[in-house]
Amino acid sequence: MTALYTRFISAIIFPLQEYFKKHDSVRRRRQLEQSQWLPLEKLQQLQNHNLQRFITQLYQQVPYYRSLMQQHNLTPDDIQTAADLSKLPFLTKALISEHFTTLKADNAGELKRFNTGGSSGQPLIFLLGNERVSHDVAAKWRATRWWNVDIGDKEIVAWGSPIELNAQDKARIWRDRLFRSELVPAFDLTEDKLLSFLQQIRDVKPRMLFGYPSVYHLLAQTAQRHGIAMNNLGIKVVFVTSERLYPYQRELISSVFGAPVANGYGGRDAGFIAHQCPHGGMHLSYEDIIVEIVDAQGQVLPAGQAGEIVVTHLATSEFPFVRYRTGDVGTIATNSCSCGRSLPLLESIEGRSTDFVMAADGTMMHGLALIYILRDISGITAFKIVQESLSLTAVQVVWQQGELPADIRQQICSGLQARLGQNVEIDVQQCDEIKPEKSGKYRYVISKVTAV
Repeated sequence: MTALYTRFISAIIFPLQEYFKKHDSVRRRRQLEQSQWLPLEKLQQLQNHNLQRFITQLYQQVPYYRSLMQQHNLTPDDIQTAADLSKLPFLTKALISEHFTTLKADNAGELKRFNTGGSSGQPLIFLLGNERVSHDVAAKWRATRWWNVDIGDKEIVAWGSPIELNAQDKARIWRDRLFRSELVPAFDLTEDKLLSFLQQIRDVKPRMLFGYPSVYHLLAQTAQRHGIAMNNLGIKVVFVTSERLYPYQRELISSVFGAPVANGYGGRDAGFIAHQCPHGGMHLSYEDIIVEIVDAQGQVLPAGQAGEIVVTHLATSEFPFVRYRTGDVGTIATNSCSCGRSLPLLESIEGRSTDFVMAADGTMMHGLALIYILRDISGITAFKIVQESLSLTAVQVVWQQGELPADIRQQICSGLQARLGQNVEIDVQQCDEIKPEKSGKYRYVISKVTAV
């Protein structure tokens, strides 16, 4: 009966909703489910075709890009492949803000205003049209079905963005009930709220969970601490996104909930970039999105080398994202996935450039090197590390009870100084809780020094 209901929702009700919203997501998802099995050479030809059409649209309809290409003596014929994109300059948040009006296509339909949460320190306001939304919905839908779950299956979504939570009008509440999707606020998570959240999961028995990895890791820790069994509920997969997924988080979430963790990478601005399949590969949404990896000088790096992730979304002709600098650091894999899909892979997503720290001697390291120092101290329930300068790093710590012992303070200082430098001042601050960013995300390490 449950399977029949899911098929009814995914095959009839959801497509009807998308039709009335003027979204082309159903047809697009069907195309994506066919193209993912094409030989890589055919897939590259498809991407090139989509790119050429996209660039032509921009030249004809988007004042900013028409002017930019003319300044660089370029015509649409000069950009035939992903490699040709390097002829165009990068797009940044500052440029989008500066040229907001001329980035809108002359023939654009109805566009909705969106913004990022500003967890990187710089919020972004931009516009989305039905084309972009349709393609993103289709890409996410395809990836969801990789795990043998679908729209209409019971789902709990743990989200912290006020944009989603404020949209809970009556129509959306009824729609979510119909789709069997429950949205749970994932900020200000006190112990009582965490226990209530766990009980809700036990009552609903969802087939899938979706949300921030930090939230599900916190829930897993709480369940473990209270001896609450969560691995017998029939959960098939835990989808996590919007934050970096750390190996220790994946391990605990999977163990406690008795389900694999599927990592997703993307953003409200850059779109649905990559998603993990059951074989472990982080597949790029290759048909719609071109990913370049660039070094500190902006030069494109070959597969296998880490650098900043730069995104061109081919379904943004109404408000384009072309060579958009995400500020994230990652690597394109040199191998293919054993699942048989030809979609190229992201080998690693190492977080934002501000998630890296620099030692006093100039050595660059990932914030994970500092995270492990605090994570391994029993009694610390939450923490946040902020590198203020090369000579000062602040550490916020939530201790399980009472005053933070002097020997623990010293252990934190010694551990961080061993990596950052013996003369670096470590300011340990005990607090009652760690506040999330305005977006609802939790960031464990923030550097005000590094810039990749």
